[in-house]
Amino acid sequence: MSNFLEEVVERTRADLAARREQVPLEALRERLDPPSRSRPFSEGLVQEGISLIAEMKRASPSKGPIRPDATVTDIVRAYESAGASACSVLTEPHWFGGSLDDLVEARAACGLPLLRKDFIVDPYQLAEARLAGADAVLLIVAALDPAELTSLQDQADEIGLDCLVEVHDEDEMGTALECGAEIIGVNNRNLQTLDVDPDAALRLLADAPAGTIVVAESGITANADVQRLEDAGVDAILVGEALMRDDDPAAAVHALLGTRSDT
Repeated sequence: MSNFLEEVVERTRADLAARREQVPLEALRERLDPPSRSRPFSEGLVQEGISLIAEMKRASPSKGPIRPDATVTDIVRAYESAGASACSVLTEPHWFGGSLDDLVEARAACGLPLLRKDFIVDPYQLAEARLAGADAVLLIVAALDPAELTSLQDQADEIGLDCLVEVHDEDEMGTALECGAEIIGVNNRNLQTLDVDPDAALRLLADAPAGTIVVAESGITANADVQRLEDAGVDAILVGEALMRDDDPAAAVHALLGTRSDT
């Protein structure tokens, strides 16, 4: 695990311990409704053409503040109107400026499938995600051992959540597949250096068996990037910074996807 990732996970576990003291896991689980049979997140990523998971993100460790005053409702509605297939909502507070309240607001504001993007290391966070309106969660292979990854996927499935399992290299791809991952996100950003290798997703795509949904993450800024990934067979892209930095997020989505705006 990289030093950055170790630091984030350690802080996440400390925050989790405090939340557990206030509300135990069993109390959260008692509030969960029976899971729906439909899986809007995974289904949204296998439509014709490449699908966009548009991200609500105020800041990042590599770039610092991106749009600290962003209003969740305005952003996710802009994404929905412009044709995004799903939304990713950063809920990590210390490095990304997010919260579970952002997820709750996003759920109330739009009908798109929602991904809780955070450093998920405990079943408690799965229950939180579902109660806040998420349809899926991010699981980072580098932050979990194989037993933890498998257990979290199983428990997510039990409560009706899809899992986007994030990998960065061939070894992590192998672990994800061995643990039964069905949606794999290839992060082009190296978590040790925070540098971006735009070819990482293309290299690892060949390792994904038929039927696996592959999502490319990080470093996707222009329609040419999207076309290259789509031509290679990538199913979906996850984009945050390029959209959040634009004064008109809806126009940014149209430009990225090469679609036409009606406005």
